Amino acid sequence: MKIIACIKQVPEISEVMIDPKTHTLKREGVPSILNPFDENAVEEGLRIKEEYSGELIVITMGPSQAEEALKRCLAMGADEAILISDKTFAGSDTLATAYTLSLVIKPLKPDLIICGKQAIDGDTAQVGPELAEQLGIPQITYVKKVEISEDKKNIILHKETDDGYEIIQCKLPVLITVLKILNEPRYPSIRGILAAKKKEIKVVKADDLKAKLSFLGADGSPTQVVNIFTPQPHQKGRLIKLEPKDAAKEIVNFLQREKIF
Repeated sequence: MKIIACIKQVPEISEVMIDPKTHTLKREGVPSILNPFDENAVEEGLRIKEEYSGELIVITMGPSQAEEALKRCLAMGADEAILISDKTFAGSDTLATAYTLSLVIKPLKPDLIICGKQAIDGDTAQVGPELAEQLGIPQITYVKKVEISEDKKNIILHKETDDGYEIIQCKLPVLITVLKILNEPRYPSIRGILAAKKKEIKVVKADDLKAKLSFLGADGSPTQVVNIFTPQPHQKGRLIKLEPKDAAKEIVNFLQREKIF
């Protein structure tokens, strides 16, 4: 059974700062980590691989330093790692990212693709579903439990909803996005870390892909981030201690004075 986990290296959220001049995230000097939701995706891939004698490949698109996140996945137990990295991909939004990932993943013919629910630096939760559409396979999001049929042809998923959860059975191949409650990611062992150092990470460039250049990077991105800003802190509220009838009048008067109502 061939499994692919899509991951992303993201800034440590507690260290994120915004450049007041460019209104973009400051990434220099900010520590990067493996996106927490993607760590759960890798762990689930490892569990399925171990139970069904499968193969787990981790893939990411990003700058060369994203190799650090891939190395962590290899240390956890992944079999192979692929880094999609080229200046041509710079400025990719979720659609261009999904398109680029699909070009690398499609020839691999995986049975299962696992993505984290979302990345903590963008919170769009769009790449997974868009990737499934690019590949033309089913997608099931917000997964909290995974089961594989004995014949390895079907997958049974518990999908979280606002009202509880749904149990869905689907034929493979399929793409799923997973929640953090799905599992508890393992820590890389010393043996795993040493083994990961010996493994080669395959780097894919734009020239390696049979891609439409107009679909890549900023040119292939219909959405752009125009501005990022820090929310203004809320002002202290006003506490009114009156009888209900008098309190209601005071609130209405306040709203009218402030021209809110």
